[in-house]
Amino acid sequence: MSLRQQVLSALSPVGGLSQLVPGFLPRPGQTEMALAIARNLHSGGALVVEAGTGVGKTFSYLIPALLSGKRVMVSTATKNLQDQLFGRDLPLLVKALGLPVKTALLKGRASYLCRYRLEVAREELPPTDRIAAKTLAVIERWAQSTVSGDMAELPGLDERSPLIPLVTSTRENCLGSQCPKYANCHVNQARREALGADIVIINHHLFFADLAVRESGMAELLPTVNAVVFDEAHQLNEIGVQFLGQILSTSQLLDFGSDLLATGLTMARGLAPWQELVKELDGAARDLRMLVGQRAPNAKLKWATDAPEGLHPGDWIEAIQRVVAALGAIQVALALMVDVAPEFKRLQERQTDLSQKATVFQFACPSGAVRWVDVSLQHVRVIESPLDIGETVRTKLLKVDEADADARSWIFTSATLGDDAKLSWFTEPCGLQDAEVLQVESPFDYATQAAVYVPRNLPKPNDPTHSQELAILIAQAVRVIGGRTLVLTTTLRALRAISDSLLTVFKDSHEVDILVQGQGSKKQLTERFRQGSEMGRAGCVLVASASFWEGVDVPGDALQLVVIDKLPFPPPNDPLVEARTGRLEQAGRSGFSDYFLPEAAVALKQGAGRLIRRETDRGILVVGDVRLVSMGYGRRLLGALPAMKKIKNEAEFQAELLGLTKLSTTGLP
Repeated sequence: MSLRQQVLSALSPVGGLSQLVPGFLPRPGQTEMALAIARNLHSGGALVVEAGTGVGKTFSYLIPALLSGKRVMVSTATKNLQDQLFGRDLPLLVKALGLPVKTALLKGRASYLCRYRLEVAREELPPTDRIAAKTLAVIERWAQSTVSGDMAELPGLDERSPLIPLVTSTRENCLGSQCPKYANCHVNQARREALGADIVIINHHLFFADLAVRESGMAELLPTVNAVVFDEAHQLNEIGVQFLGQILSTSQLLDFGSDLLATGLTMARGLAPWQELVKELDGAARDLRMLVGQRAPNAKLKWATDAPEGLHPGDWIEAIQRVVAALGAIQVALALMVDVAPEFKRLQERQTDLSQKATVFQFACPSGAVRWVDVSLQHVRVIESPLDIGETVRTKLLKVDEADADARSWIFTSATLGDDAKLSWFTEPCGLQDAEVLQVESPFDYATQAAVYVPRNLPKPNDPTHSQELAILIAQAVRVIGGRTLVLTTTLRALRAISDSLLTVFKDSHEVDILVQGQGSKKQLTERFRQGSEMGRAGCVLVASASFWEGVDVPGDALQLVVIDKLPFPPPNDPLVEARTGRLEQAGRSGFSDYFLPEAAVALKQGAGRLIRRETDRGILVVGDVRLVSMGYGRRLLGALPAMKKIKNEAEFQAELLGLTKLSTTGLP
């Protein structure tokens, strides 16, 4: 039986899925996507698939991957989706399809317990820190029974716990084969299992970290797989440029100096002038920070000439050269110490990495890249970033210029990849202009399930009163539907203004619970929001920004109103944004039409995608930006949204809200 026939059989009304997956029904879009992936697995090459919400893209790529008999690597944007794929979706499909398939989960080393550092943490923990001691005791008990060492499996441990960095390792502090716990290392165990598996689940950060530093275990793994699937591929370019660039920070230099001094005085006192070496490095780092001076919080200094804006070129070059010289002196000392203890080998590797970065910043920025300086209260980060990952994808992944390029399959998929037929927003920066492109429509009936409203009486987005007026509209709507509202803001300033207003309005209310990003982890806030008014609890309003624009899945009655405060255009003064638009304009293209509008369209689609998650959902999308209906480009942005019913005025909006209160969507056929 061909792979096509196997896929059709698996997705049929009488296939294995229909018997094991509750409520499974064949979906034409899911089948179309699965067959396209089956063809790609047979022929190789690059395939880009935009699959609308509800298509079921996870099963669409996992089913042909499992049935193909090939070794397949699946990369996701988040560790949460990794855990979902490995812990829920893959076991279900393996059982439904009856396949003897071996699967593995591989994360970065910071996700795994380090037994050696756990012992060190116990020895170094201050006896007066009772809360930390209690948490550490929980970790120690779990360490005795865990098989994988994956910290995500430890129940009740806050992902933001300050203890996690103390009991996990990094590339800088890992002792490698010299570690006394090396034989039972969870990181090495995970890598061995990945090398022996048919399906391996990784994440984008791990993938690009390996391309940058060749340390994650991927160097051995990637050549052994026949296909790579990138899920949540819309994040690929931005994650990639983070790893493919260069970052040198004063905090890195100071931390390195601190570790060098502690190790030198403990293990090689008197064998090198450790205090003098570290004093010079600290001085160079602090001079670099002092040279930048006082700036606005989180300022970005553009660096288009010999030095960052506002700085004298001679002073800047001298400051960088002092860092290079201080690191050079340390290199000489460490060269004599590598056989003394394994810690010195790691310090030597860190010194080499820092020296290479500092040396790069002595010379001009290469074409296709941009530089800037991030300034915080105590530190600065000197950054060089490629404008996109296109060249890396072409030369290192697809290998389009190599005569012996293999026929490996490269599959890229997401619910949102662009607003045109070529999906140019994604394919251009990722070097995939020649890839096969498939767009699969959502099965949801948006015209009857959802409506969109743009309040025309709101102030313009740049008006100081905009957030306050929008908060009034939100409060009125929330009173009608009893919570069930997700507010997505484009800035932290708007988040604070809107959340403060809503907290004031509902401070004595027992009917509505106002949740604000930062009160807890994303997982905790989302779980509370999903519960809604169940078991007598208050309905919820969640006000959030940034990461909450995507990856939030709240089906049913708990979410029926999504409010987006403004059109999500990129910040025009960001150095990376300026460089990207500048490159387009040099090529005779429009920075606004070819960059700003596609960016806003994709972000708008992502935010709007939080509203309808199942065939039975109903809801309203409010975009508090009159430009969507008053400006010519608004038509393009509206066209990027699903075909929702258009609400024309406030009276219709109120009627739609009342309609949501009259009919529960939960359990509808």
